[in-house]
Amino acid sequence: MIPFIDLKKQYESLKPAIDEALIKAASSVRFILGPEVQELEKVLAEYVGVRECVACANGTDALALPLLAWDVGPGEAVFCPTFTFFATAEAVALRGATPVFVDVNPVTYNIDPAGLEEKILEVKREGVLRPRAVIPVDLFGLPHDYESVARIADEHGLVVLEDAAQGFGGCYGGRRAGSLGQVGATSFFPAKPLGCYGDGGAVFTDNSDLAEIIRSSRVHGTGGRRYEHVRLGLNSRLDTLQAAVLLVKFEAFPRELEARQVVADRYERALLPAHPHIPAVPGGLRSSWAQYTVRVPETRRQRIMELMREDGVPTMIYYPKCLHLQPVFAYLGGRPGQLPAAEKASREVLSLPMHPWLEPADQDLVVRSFLEALEKSGDEAE
Repeated sequence: MIPFIDLKKQYESLKPAIDEALIKAASSVRFILGPEVQELEKVLAEYVGVRECVACANGTDALALPLLAWDVGPGEAVFCPTFTFFATAEAVALRGATPVFVDVNPVTYNIDPAGLEEKILEVKREGVLRPRAVIPVDLFGLPHDYESVARIADEHGLVVLEDAAQGFGGCYGGRRAGSLGQVGATSFFPAKPLGCYGDGGAVFTDNSDLAEIIRSSRVHGTGGRRYEHVRLGLNSRLDTLQAAVLLVKFEAFPRELEARQVVADRYERALLPAHPHIPAVPGGLRSSWAQYTVRVPETRRQRIMELMREDGVPTMIYYPKCLHLQPVFAYLGGRPGQLPAAEKASREVLSLPMHPWLEPADQDLVVRSFLEALEKSGDEAE
Protein backbone atom coordinates (compact mmCIF):
# COMPACT_ATOMS: atom_id res chain seq x y z
CA MET A 1 0.00 0.00 0.00
CA ILE A 2 1.52 3.33 -1.00
CA PRO A 3 1.20 6.03 1.70
CA PHE A 4 -1.70 8.47 1.45
CA ILE A 5 0.57 11.06 3.12
CA ASP A 6 4.21 10.01 3.56
CA LEU A 7 5.30 11.59 6.84
CA LYS A 8 8.04 9.00 7.29
CA LYS A 9 9.79 10.08 4.11
CA GLN A 10 9.55 13.70 5.18
CA TYR A 11 11.14 12.92 8.54
CA GLU A 12 13.94 10.95 6.89
CA SER A 13 14.71 13.89 4.57
CA LEU A 14 14.99 16.28 7.54
CA LYS A 15 16.17 13.84 10.22
CA PRO A 16 19.54 15.37 11.21
CA ALA A 17 18.13 18.88 11.63
CA ILE A 18 14.96 17.72 13.41
CA ASP A 19 16.85 15.46 15.79
CA GLU A 20 19.28 18.25 16.63
CA ALA A 21 16.43 20.72 17.22
CA LEU A 22 14.57 18.27 19.47
CA ILE A 23 17.65 17.53 21.55
CA LYS A 24 18.39 21.24 21.94
CA ALA A 25 14.81 21.99 23.01
CA ALA A 26 14.74 19.06 25.43
CA SER A 27 18.11 20.02 26.93
CA SER A 28 16.81 23.51 27.70
CA VAL A 29 13.98 21.93 29.79
CA ARG A 30 11.75 24.86 28.78
CA PHE A 31 9.10 22.53 27.45
CA ILE A 32 6.19 24.98 27.12
CA LEU A 33 6.36 28.40 25.40
CA GLY A 34 10.14 28.24 25.24
CA PRO A 35 12.27 30.50 23.01
CA GLU A 36 11.56 28.34 19.95
CA VAL A 37 7.88 29.30 20.24
CA GLN A 38 8.66 33.02 20.09
CA GLU A 39 11.02 32.44 17.16
CA LEU A 40 8.34 30.43 15.35
CA GLU A 41 5.76 33.17 15.89
CA LYS A 42 8.12 35.74 14.43
CA VAL A 43 8.96 33.80 11.26
CA LEU A 44 5.37 32.75 10.64
CA ALA A 45 4.02 36.29 11.06
CA GLU A 46 6.58 37.52 8.55
CA TYR A 47 5.71 34.72 6.12
CA VAL A 48 1.95 35.30 6.30
CA GLY A 49 2.41 39.06 6.11
CA VAL A 50 0.81 40.15 9.39
CA ARG A 51 2.07 41.90 12.50
CA GLU A 52 1.19 39.21 15.00
CA CYS A 53 1.27 35.43 15.28
CA VAL A 54 0.14 33.68 18.46
CA ALA A 55 0.97 29.99 18.65
CA CYS A 56 -1.43 27.73 20.51
CA ALA A 57 -2.12 24.09 21.30
CA ASN A 58 -4.11 23.06 18.22
CA GLY A 59 -6.14 24.27 15.26
CA THR A 60 -9.46 24.12 17.08
CA ASP A 61 -8.17 26.46 19.77
CA ALA A 62 -6.84 28.73 17.02
CA LEU A 63 -10.49 29.21 16.02
CA ALA A 64 -11.82 29.37 19.58
CA LEU A 65 -9.35 31.95 20.91
CA PRO A 66 -10.36 34.80 18.55
CA LEU A 67 -14.05 34.09 19.21
CA LEU A 68 -13.28 34.26 22.91
CA ALA A 69 -11.33 37.50 22.48
CA TRP A 70 -14.22 39.04 20.53
CA ASP A 71 -16.64 37.82 23.23
CA VAL A 72 -18.78 36.05 20.65
CA GLY A 73 -21.53 34.23 22.50
CA PRO A 74 -25.22 33.40 22.99
CA GLY A 75 -27.69 35.15 20.73
CA GLU A 76 -25.12 35.70 17.99
CA ALA A 77 -24.87 34.07 14.58
CA VAL A 78 -21.58 32.95 13.08
CA PHE A 79 -21.74 31.94 9.41
CA CYS A 80 -19.61 29.07 8.13
CA PRO A 81 -19.68 26.55 5.29
CA THR A 82 -21.43 23.27 5.94
CA PHE A 83 -18.86 21.31 3.93
CA THR A 84 -15.81 21.36 6.19
CA PHE A 85 -14.25 19.67 9.20
CA PHE A 86 -16.34 19.69 12.37
CA ALA A 87 -14.03 22.00 14.34
CA THR A 88 -15.05 25.05 12.30
CA ALA A 89 -18.57 24.99 13.74
CA GLU A 90 -17.61 23.32 17.01
CA ALA A 91 -15.59 26.35 18.07
CA VAL A 92 -18.67 28.51 17.51
CA ALA A 93 -21.05 26.26 19.44
CA LEU A 94 -18.64 25.93 22.36
CA ARG A 95 -18.88 29.70 22.79
CA GLY A 96 -22.67 29.43 23.01
CA ALA A 97 -23.13 31.18 19.67
CA THR A 98 -25.15 29.67 16.82
CA PRO A 99 -23.44 28.36 13.71
CA VAL A 100 -25.42 29.25 10.60
CA PHE A 101 -24.49 26.93 7.78
CA VAL A 102 -23.93 28.16 4.24
CA ASP A 103 -23.75 26.25 0.96
CA VAL A 104 -20.52 26.04 -1.02
CA ASN A 105 -19.33 26.81 -4.51
CA PRO A 106 -19.59 23.47 -6.37
CA VAL A 107 -16.24 24.03 -8.11
CA THR A 108 -13.99 25.33 -5.30
CA TYR A 109 -15.93 23.78 -2.35
CA ASN A 110 -15.43 27.02 -0.45
CA ILE A 111 -18.20 29.15 1.02
CA ASP A 112 -20.55 30.54 -1.64
CA PRO A 113 -20.68 34.36 -1.36
CA ALA A 114 -24.22 34.56 -2.73
CA GLY A 115 -25.34 31.92 -0.26
CA LEU A 116 -23.58 33.78 2.55
CA GLU A 117 -25.41 37.02 1.82
CA GLU A 118 -28.70 35.17 1.57
CA LYS A 119 -28.19 33.57 5.00
CA ILE A 120 -27.20 36.89 6.59
CA LEU A 121 -30.33 38.56 5.27
CA GLU A 122 -32.44 35.60 6.42
CA VAL A 123 -31.06 35.85 9.96
CA LYS A 124 -31.69 39.60 9.98
CA ARG A 125 -35.29 39.13 8.82
CA GLU A 126 -35.98 36.56 11.51
CA GLY A 127 -34.60 38.93 14.16
CA VAL A 128 -33.70 36.20 16.66
CA LEU A 129 -29.93 36.18 16.29
CA ARG A 130 -27.44 39.01 15.82
CA PRO A 131 -25.11 38.41 12.84
CA ARG A 132 -21.61 38.68 14.26
CA ALA A 133 -18.94 36.84 12.29
CA VAL A 134 -18.15 34.68 9.28
CA ILE A 135 -15.63 31.84 9.17
CA PRO A 136 -14.68 31.10 5.55
CA VAL A 137 -12.62 27.94 5.13
CA ASP A 138 -9.72 27.44 2.71
CA LEU A 139 -10.76 23.89 1.91
CA PHE A 140 -8.33 21.32 0.52
CA GLY A 141 -5.67 24.07 0.35
CA LEU A 142 -7.50 26.58 -1.86
CA PRO A 143 -8.06 30.08 -0.39
CA HIS A 144 -11.67 31.23 -0.23
CA ASP A 145 -13.13 34.05 -2.37
CA TYR A 146 -11.56 36.72 -0.19
CA GLU A 147 -12.75 39.85 -1.99
CA SER A 148 -16.40 38.76 -2.15
CA VAL A 149 -16.52 37.56 1.46
CA ALA A 150 -14.76 40.69 2.73
CA ARG A 151 -17.18 42.94 0.86
CA ILE A 152 -20.23 41.14 2.25
CA ALA A 153 -18.80 41.12 5.75
CA ASP A 154 -18.08 44.85 5.61
CA GLU A 155 -21.59 45.62 4.34
CA HIS A 156 -23.16 43.74 7.24
CA GLY A 157 -20.67 44.64 9.99
CA LEU A 158 -19.26 41.14 10.45
CA VAL A 159 -15.75 40.20 11.50
CA VAL A 160 -13.97 37.59 9.37
CA LEU A 161 -12.10 34.69 10.97
CA GLU A 162 -10.30 32.80 8.21
CA ASP A 163 -10.00 29.06 8.80
CA ALA A 164 -6.69 28.38 7.05
CA ALA A 165 -6.08 24.99 8.66
CA GLN A 166 -5.79 23.40 5.22
CA GLY A 167 -4.90 26.51 3.26
CA PHE A 168 -1.64 27.54 4.94
CA GLY A 169 0.83 28.19 2.14
CA GLY A 170 -1.88 29.08 -0.37
CA CYS A 171 -2.27 32.56 -1.87
CA TYR A 172 -5.05 34.87 -3.01
CA GLY A 173 -3.50 37.41 -5.33
CA GLY A 174 -0.50 38.70 -3.43
CA ARG A 175 -1.88 37.75 -0.01
CA ARG A 176 -1.11 34.53 1.81
CA ALA A 177 -3.67 32.36 3.54
CA GLY A 178 -3.90 33.38 7.18
CA SER A 179 -4.07 37.07 6.26
CA LEU A 180 -7.46 36.92 4.50
CA GLY A 181 -9.55 38.28 7.36
CA GLN A 182 -9.29 40.32 10.52
CA VAL A 183 -7.92 37.11 12.03
CA GLY A 184 -6.60 33.90 10.51
CA ALA A 185 -6.31 30.51 12.18
CA THR A 186 -4.31 27.47 11.17
CA SER A 187 -3.50 23.97 12.35
CA PHE A 188 -0.19 22.15 12.56
CA PHE A 189 -1.75 18.69 12.76
CA PRO A 190 0.85 16.30 11.27
CA ALA A 191 -1.02 15.75 8.00
CA LYS A 192 -1.37 19.46 7.25
CA PRO A 193 0.87 21.17 4.64
CA LEU A 194 2.98 22.50 7.53
CA GLY A 195 2.58 19.97 10.33
CA CYS A 196 4.30 19.24 13.62
CA TYR A 197 4.70 15.91 15.46
CA GLY A 198 1.55 16.21 17.53
CA ASP A 199 -1.02 18.96 17.85
CA GLY A 200 -0.37 22.65 17.32
CA GLY A 201 -1.97 25.77 15.89
CA ALA A 202 -1.55 29.49 15.40
CA VAL A 203 -3.57 32.70 15.15
CA PHE A 204 -2.61 35.54 12.78
CA THR A 205 -3.71 39.17 12.92
CA ASP A 206 -2.63 42.76 12.32
CA ASN A 207 -4.46 43.82 15.50
CA SER A 208 -1.84 43.94 18.24
CA ASP A 209 -4.37 44.65 21.00
CA LEU A 210 -6.39 41.60 19.99
CA ALA A 211 -3.20 39.51 19.85
CA GLU A 212 -2.38 40.48 23.44
CA ILE A 213 -5.83 39.33 24.58
CA ILE A 214 -5.31 36.03 22.74
CA ARG A 215 -1.86 35.60 24.36
CA SER A 216 -3.48 36.11 27.74
CA SER A 217 -6.37 33.80 26.90
CA ARG A 218 -4.13 30.93 25.81
CA VAL A 219 -2.71 30.81 29.37
CA HIS A 220 -5.89 30.84 31.45
CA GLY A 221 -6.44 34.57 30.98
CA THR A 222 -3.33 35.59 32.88
CA GLY A 223 -2.50 39.23 33.50
CA GLY A 224 0.86 40.89 33.98
CA ARG A 225 1.78 38.90 37.09
CA ARG A 226 1.97 35.20 37.85
CA TYR A 227 -1.29 33.78 39.22
CA GLU A 228 -3.15 36.96 38.34
CA HIS A 229 -6.06 36.26 35.98
CA VAL A 230 -7.87 39.11 34.25
CA ARG A 231 -10.21 37.06 32.04
CA LEU A 232 -11.40 33.53 31.46
CA GLY A 233 -9.20 31.66 29.03
CA LEU A 234 -7.95 28.27 27.95
CA ASN A 235 -4.93 26.07 28.51
CA SER A 236 -3.66 26.35 24.95
CA ARG A 237 0.11 26.72 25.01
CA LEU A 238 2.29 25.32 22.23
CA ASP A 239 4.92 22.84 23.35
CA THR A 240 8.49 23.95 22.72
CA LEU A 241 9.30 20.59 21.13
CA GLN A 242 6.58 21.13 18.53
CA ALA A 243 7.88 24.64 17.79
CA ALA A 244 11.37 23.21 17.32
CA VAL A 245 10.04 20.70 14.78
CA LEU A 246 8.06 23.39 12.97
CA LEU A 247 11.07 25.69 12.67
CA VAL A 248 13.00 22.97 10.85
CA LYS A 249 10.06 21.98 8.68
CA PHE A 250 9.32 25.61 7.85
CA GLU A 251 12.72 25.95 6.21
CA ALA A 252 11.74 23.13 3.84
CA PHE A 253 8.16 24.35 3.44
CA PRO A 254 8.64 26.44 0.24
CA ARG A 255 10.31 23.49 -1.48
CA GLU A 256 7.53 21.18 -0.37
CA LEU A 257 4.87 23.57 -1.70
CA GLU A 258 6.61 23.54 -5.07
CA ALA A 259 6.76 19.74 -4.98
CA ARG A 260 3.03 19.58 -4.17
CA GLN A 261 2.35 21.75 -7.21
CA VAL A 262 4.41 19.39 -9.37
CA VAL A 263 2.32 16.45 -8.12
CA ALA A 264 -0.90 18.36 -8.77
CA ASP A 265 0.23 19.26 -12.28
CA ARG A 266 1.05 15.61 -13.01
CA TYR A 267 -2.40 14.59 -11.81
CA GLU A 268 -4.02 17.18 -14.06
CA ARG A 269 -2.10 16.11 -17.15
CA ALA A 270 -2.88 12.44 -16.53
CA LEU A 271 -6.51 12.71 -15.44
CA LEU A 272 -8.04 15.61 -17.31
CA PRO A 273 -8.29 13.94 -20.76
CA ALA A 274 -10.22 11.00 -19.30
CA HIS A 275 -11.91 12.48 -16.23
CA PRO A 276 -12.67 16.22 -16.21
CA HIS A 277 -13.96 16.28 -12.61
CA ILE A 278 -10.67 17.31 -11.02
CA PRO A 279 -9.76 20.29 -8.81
CA ALA A 280 -9.99 23.77 -10.32
CA VAL A 281 -7.83 26.68 -9.18
CA PRO A 282 -9.30 30.04 -10.25
CA GLY A 283 -6.99 32.66 -11.71
CA GLY A 284 -4.99 34.63 -9.16
CA LEU A 285 -5.14 31.85 -6.56
CA ARG A 286 -2.57 29.29 -5.49
CA SER A 287 -3.49 26.14 -3.61
CA SER A 288 -1.30 24.54 -0.98
CA TRP A 289 -2.74 21.20 -2.13
CA ALA A 290 -3.54 19.88 1.31
CA GLN A 291 -5.67 17.33 -0.56
CA TYR A 292 -6.18 16.36 -4.19
CA THR A 293 -9.91 15.80 -4.49
CA VAL A 294 -11.78 14.53 -7.53
CA ARG A 295 -15.48 13.82 -8.01
CA VAL A 296 -17.03 10.49 -8.97
CA PRO A 297 -20.62 9.23 -9.33
CA GLU A 298 -22.01 8.71 -5.83
CA THR A 299 -23.41 5.27 -6.66
CA ARG A 300 -19.93 4.06 -7.63
CA ARG A 301 -17.68 5.81 -5.10
CA GLN A 302 -17.50 2.98 -2.58
CA ARG A 303 -16.76 0.41 -5.27
CA ILE A 304 -14.02 2.63 -6.74
CA MET A 305 -12.39 2.85 -3.32
CA GLU A 306 -12.56 -0.93 -2.89
CA LEU A 307 -11.00 -1.59 -6.29
CA MET A 308 -8.21 0.91 -5.66
CA ARG A 309 -7.51 -0.62 -2.27
CA GLU A 310 -7.03 -3.97 -3.99
CA ASP A 311 -4.32 -2.26 -6.07
CA GLY A 312 -2.62 -0.97 -2.94
CA VAL A 313 -3.84 2.59 -3.44
CA PRO A 314 -5.47 4.35 -0.46
CA THR A 315 -8.22 6.96 -0.82
CA MET A 316 -10.12 9.15 1.62
CA ILE A 317 -13.47 10.94 1.78
CA TYR A 318 -13.41 14.50 3.13
CA TYR A 319 -16.25 14.89 4.24
CA PRO A 320 -19.06 12.32 4.00
CA LYS A 321 -21.66 14.24 6.03
CA CYS A 322 -22.27 17.99 5.97
CA LEU A 323 -22.31 19.86 9.26
CA HIS A 324 -25.96 20.90 9.05
CA LEU A 325 -26.84 17.18 9.00
CA GLN A 326 -24.63 16.15 11.92
CA PRO A 327 -26.59 14.71 14.89
CA VAL A 328 -25.08 17.19 17.36
CA PHE A 329 -26.56 20.08 15.36
CA ALA A 330 -30.03 18.56 14.98
CA TYR A 331 -31.38 21.29 17.26
CA LEU A 332 -30.78 23.77 14.45
CA GLY A 333 -33.31 22.00 12.22
CA GLY A 334 -31.03 21.05 9.35
CA ARG A 335 -32.66 18.84 6.72
CA PRO A 336 -31.44 17.03 3.61
CA GLY A 337 -31.78 19.19 0.52
CA GLN A 338 -31.28 22.52 2.28
CA LEU A 339 -27.73 23.08 1.00
CA PRO A 340 -27.66 21.09 -2.23
CA ALA A 341 -24.20 21.88 -3.61
CA ALA A 342 -22.48 20.86 -0.39
CA GLU A 343 -24.61 17.76 0.04
CA LYS A 344 -23.87 16.66 -3.51
CA ALA A 345 -20.16 17.22 -2.96
CA SER A 346 -20.22 15.14 0.22
CA ARG A 347 -21.63 12.22 -1.78
CA GLU A 348 -19.18 12.51 -4.69
CA VAL A 349 -15.76 13.71 -3.49
CA LEU A 350 -12.82 11.34 -3.32
CA SER A 351 -9.29 12.34 -2.32
CA LEU A 352 -6.24 10.68 -3.89
CA PRO A 353 -2.77 10.40 -2.34
CA MET A 354 -1.12 13.83 -2.21
CA HIS A 355 2.20 14.77 -0.66
CA PRO A 356 5.52 16.27 -1.81
CA TRP A 357 7.31 12.89 -1.94
CA LEU A 358 4.87 11.08 -4.24
CA GLU A 359 7.18 9.50 -6.81
CA PRO A 360 6.12 9.55 -10.48
CA ALA A 361 5.94 5.75 -10.59
CA ASP A 362 3.64 5.63 -7.56
CA GLN A 363 1.55 8.45 -8.99
CA ASP A 364 1.25 6.55 -12.26
CA LEU A 365 -0.11 3.62 -10.23
CA VAL A 366 -2.65 5.91 -8.53
CA VAL A 367 -3.84 7.30 -11.86
CA ARG A 368 -4.01 3.92 -13.55
CA SER A 369 -5.83 2.37 -10.61
CA PHE A 370 -8.32 5.23 -10.42
CA LEU A 371 -9.16 5.25 -14.12
CA GLU A 372 -9.49 1.47 -14.25
CA ALA A 373 -11.68 1.44 -11.13
CA LEU A 374 -13.81 4.22 -12.57
CA GLU A 375 -14.35 2.24 -15.77
CA LYS A 376 -14.89 -1.12 -14.07
CA SER A 377 -17.35 0.29 -11.53
CA GLY A 378 -19.31 1.77 -14.44
CA ASP A 379 -19.43 -1.56 -16.23
CA GLU A 380 -20.64 -3.26 -13.02
CA ALA A 381 -23.37 -0.64 -12.60
CA GLU A 382 -24.81 -1.28 -16.06
